[in-house]
Amino acid sequence: MRETPADLRAIQDLLDASLARSTSHLRSIVTERTITAEQLTRVLTGMCTLALSTVTAKGEPRISGVDGHFLRGKWYFGTARTAAKARHLAARPAASVAHLRGEDLGVFTHGTVEILNPADGEPAADWPDLLAYFKDFYGSTAFDWDNEVVYYRLQPHWMVVYAADVDKLIG
Repeated sequence: MRETPADLRAIQDLLDASLARSTSHLRSIVTERTITAEQLTRVLTGMCTLALSTVTAKGEPRISGVDGHFLRGKWYFGTARTAAKARHLAARPAASVAHLRGEDLGVFTHGTVEILNPADGEPAADWPDLLAYFKDFYGSTAFDWDNEVVYYRLQPHWMVVYAADVDKLIG
């Protein structure tokens, strides 16, 4: 777990606020079947496959898969700089992601992406540390890290977790 106590408080605040402002239908499903921020960070380790939703210039939704990493309460993911989703996110940075593990876990997040390593301009201040994490995970020669891939951080403004059986997830 890489999260600080302050991170865990912020994640828990987000989870609580998101559920509180959700519809009564969603609350009726999730309220008794969710987990804490601390439990969530124990479950979401390593790479988690995400369904990423973006929007085209015509306002049409698109969904695709990406490798997601949940670090300090935010989702991080990358794609090829030439991918359609990269064009969508550059023009319209609002995005949604879902991480599902069968019927056991669902993590649903809405937010705004920021580019961590833009092709032109300064990278995010924490990009060197994140790049070291990704290179350690994927291998330092997996990509042309400067030109081939673009990485994003999804700054969440809403996140809800469904966990059918906490003991099974955390085991």
